[in-house]
Amino acid sequence: MSYAALVRPAIDRVYIGMRQAARDRLRELVARTGLQPGFNGSFYFGLLARPMPAEAFAAATTYSGSDMTGELEQGIMAVDDAGTWSLTEPGRVLTLELQQVIADAAQERWGQTYGGALPGEAVLPRLAELLAVLLKAGEATGGPAFRAATPVYEPAGASYALQVSTRMGALRHHRGDAHRAAWAAAGLTLEQLRALSPGDPLRASIELDTNRRDEPVYDALTEAERWELLGLLAALPN
Repeated sequence: MSYAALVRPAIDRVYIGMRQAARDRLRELVARTGLQPGFNGSFYFGLLARPMPAEAFAAATTYSGSDMTGELEQGIMAVDDAGTWSLTEPGRVLTLELQQVIADAAQERWGQTYGGALPGEAVLPRLAELLAVLLKAGEATGGPAFRAATPVYEPAGASYALQVSTRMGALRHHRGDAHRAAWAAAGLTLEQLRALSPGDPLRASIELDTNRRDEPVYDALTEAERWELLGLLAALPN
């Protein structure tokens, strides 16, 4: 098994658990502001740093769909004639608060040690450091969505929980780009990909190609650091 295949579920477990932990706080944000985050809620780490060109937007919305009606009607995002998307000023204010809300939820969740059984937030400084190495390495190998996500936006004095939550979100787009490239190289459309059964050999070959394309980002870590990264992720509760 490649390292990319081994670490992917570990990253997804922590990231998805972190986002689930933020749901109540995000509902409170919506109730207080009257604004409903959309695409800015899933790509805040990049949008807070720079506008997103059309190619990157198409890549980042491949699986979720690109209907931005809600964002436009609420005035939180704007698009120019070239198809470049950016946050409006109200959208930026909302998205900055959203980033902090997610980080606060992560801090609370990751601070749980279950009676000392897990080290919890003590691992965050080192995890933030290793994620920074991976994001830097990905500049040479990432596709359009990853390039739009990095370098990530982090406010001055950002907590380690904010750094980790933000950097992890961006890192997942390195694999997303790899997956899109893999099924496109196999000559499939998204509809054809989704029609493949779980046991289809073609689906398995696409997964192998995805791992191959995702693997180079982890070459920036030594073997010891790769095992360390898995251990740090395992130290964080869902």
